Amino acid sequence: MSAQAYDPLADQRTPEGPQFDVFLAGTVFLDIVFTGLPAMPAAGTEIWADGMGSCPGGIANLAIATSRLGLRTSLAAAFGDDDYADFCWRTLAEQESVDLSRSRRFENWHSPVTVSMAVDRDRSMVTHGHSAPMAASDMIGAPPRSRAAIVTLSAEEPLGMPGKCNWAEKAQLDGALIFADVGWDPSGTWSAALLEQLAVCHAFMPNAVEAMAYTGTDSPRDALYAIADRVPLAVVTDGANGAMAIDSLTGEEAFVPAPRVTALDPTGAGDVFGAGLVLGTLCHWPLADRLAFAGVCAALAVQQFGGSLAAPGWGDIADWWHEVRAAAGHSGAYGDSLARRYGFLDKLVPTDPVGAVRRAAATIARQADVGMAPRTPGKPPARTAAEASGGPEGATADGPPDEPEGPSTSRVPAQKE
Repeated sequence: MSAQAYDPLADQRTPEGPQFDVFLAGTVFLDIVFTGLPAMPAAGTEIWADGMGSCPGGIANLAIATSRLGLRTSLAAAFGDDDYADFCWRTLAEQESVDLSRSRRFENWHSPVTVSMAVDRDRSMVTHGHSAPMAASDMIGAPPRSRAAIVTLSAEEPLGMPGKCNWAEKAQLDGALIFADVGWDPSGTWSAALLEQLAVCHAFMPNAVEAMAYTGTDSPRDALYAIADRVPLAVVTDGANGAMAIDSLTGEEAFVPAPRVTALDPTGAGDVFGAGLVLGTLCHWPLADRLAFAGVCAALAVQQFGGSLAAPGWGDIADWWHEVRAAAGHSGAYGDSLARRYGFLDKLVPTDPVGAVRRAAATIARQADVGMAPRTPGKPPARTAAEASGGPEGATADGPPDEPEGPSTSRVPAQKE
């Protein structure tokens, strides 16, 4: 695994400590994202998109988000034996420094694929795939020691079932903090029984709609109080309104509004928020700082297209903070408020500007701080000229690595069943 540029947990590491900071399991999709569409195509017609991105999606959104923040991340997922799987595996392992030692390749099983089309800040998706050949707990066995594990509550592999111990419970018994999320319930049942799984969790991070539906409450704050009765760290995200949380272990309660941004694509924003919250919790930051940090990570992500490709690295966070700090005092009351709210970032990013480092022309997201050794303990270094001009190869806005720019489809061949 490549060295991370910035290790936010450097002062906590010991030879006897956990091997990883975050362990995840789930389904990796090949995401193909078309952007700049004038409209959705009508039946029997063809339209051209101004941009296109290819990247690992699904659980890979979360794995990449945590890794780009400097957390040592391990992912267990099923991968097929097709070229799509080769691309996703290579991007995760080589570009994004995600450990795949608990992942497996399966013959004659093709990768799930999602095509996303963005029109007027909205998106439509088409997905094709099959269930993984093996359940996650069977594939993982004993998970590696980690500080945290992130799970999605589900009826298929529930937590806390008598006589059963799935991979997340094994991780929890080995010292990991379990951070839980939950998905949309297409049945509309929203059974409160699902929340019984929180008995083995440290944190629960639903969005406002999910939180109110599962708790049977009428407001995000009422939902938060109901969740706080079940789990030590209760968090409810509310989109552009921000996030609220209660940490019963520290006695803190906080609400932090989201930074004002122009959102282009919300894909993966919840994953990026979760990654920031996990980082802040492992670093023992005050609750309000955890929410603020997670919020700015999500705000940076939604300003770009492409799920995992939009996840920010420390360079992006440093750039944003320097802009906010430089504007303080002459950008109005809101700008001054941002500078005060995010003043804790001065301890995390360099005092001197890191330079105007942006993503390469052919990529969707700015380059992640991966593959570089830290120059100053506790602070991310400035980028090299080579990184500023291109950065590491990997998932790009014009398909897999080395594909010529232009309005063509991915060079990866189509897979037939």
